[in-house]
Amino acid sequence: MDNSTQKFRKRKKQDTFKMMIRNKSFVAGSIIVFIVLMLALFPGLFAKKDPIELDPTAIFAPPSSEHLFGTDNYGRDIYSRVIYATKIDLQLGVFGVSIPFVIGTILGLLTGYYGGLLDTIVMRILDVMMAFPFTILMIAIMAVLGSGIRNTYIAIWLTGWMTFCRLVRSETMVAKNSEYVMAAKVAGFSDRRILLRHVLPNVISSAVVYLASDIVMCMLTGASMSFLGLGVQPPTPEWGSILSTGRGFISFAPWITIFPGLFLSITGIGFSLMGDGLTDFLRTKGR
Repeated sequence: MDNSTQKFRKRKKQDTFKMMIRNKSFVAGSIIVFIVLMLALFPGLFAKKDPIELDPTAIFAPPSSEHLFGTDNYGRDIYSRVIYATKIDLQLGVFGVSIPFVIGTILGLLTGYYGGLLDTIVMRILDVMMAFPFTILMIAIMAVLGSGIRNTYIAIWLTGWMTFCRLVRSETMVAKNSEYVMAAKVAGFSDRRILLRHVLPNVISSAVVYLASDIVMCMLTGASMSFLGLGVQPPTPEWGSILSTGRGFISFAPWITIFPGLFLSITGIGFSLMGDGLTDFLRTKGR
C-alpha cells in the first residue's frame, strides 16, 4: 500500500471522526450511554450499600444524606438498587437485541436476494407474528415459558428479529438489482462473496441505526415484564421490578418509583439520541 493511499484513508477517518463530533445528538447520547455503561460495569464504585440488604429501622425513609433516593417497604436502599439494576437492564437491552439483529440480518439477506419459497415462508411467519400486538405476544410467550430473566431473553429473541428482517430484506431487494452487484455476477463471483462483501455493507446501515433504538425497546420490554411479575424476580434489583414494588406506595413514598423511572427514561433518551445522530451522519455521508 503506497503512502498516498494510506494518507487518503487516514484523512477519511479523521473527516468521519470530525463529522461525528459535530453531531450534537450523537455526542449527547454517547455521553449518557457512557455514564450508564460505567454504572453498569462498576456499580460498587458508585453505590456502597448492599442493594438487597434489609433494614427494618429505615422502612420508607425519605431521600436523605444517608439514603440518597430513600428506602422501600423493606428498608432497602433505593439508590443502591437503582445503580445495581443498571447492569441487568443494560444487559437486557444489549444482549436482547444482539441475537435478533444477527438472525434478522441473515434472513433479510437470504430472502431479499433469493426470494422464492424461502421468502414466502419467512414473510408469512412475519405476517402472522406481527398481527398480534407486541406486548400481548411477549406476555403469551412468557406465560408459556415461565417467569425469569432467561425466559425474558428467549421471548425477546423470538419476537425481536422481525423488524431487522424486514429492513434488510427491503434494502437487499434494491441492492441485488444495482450495477455493482450485476458486475460482480458477470465477474463470476459466488453468491456468498456477493452477499457478504458487496450487498451486506451497503444494506446494513439502516439495521444498525434501528439497533440503537431497539436497545431501548428491549430495555422497556424487560422492565415491563418485570413490572408485571414475569421478568426478573425479586429481590434482584431491576428497574421494572422496583417500579412494581413502589406502585402500591406511590401516594406516600413516591421516590420508590420516581428514581428507577427517571434512570430508565434518561437511558432511553441516550440511546435514542445516538440513533438520531447515526441517522443524520449516514444521511449526510450518503449525499
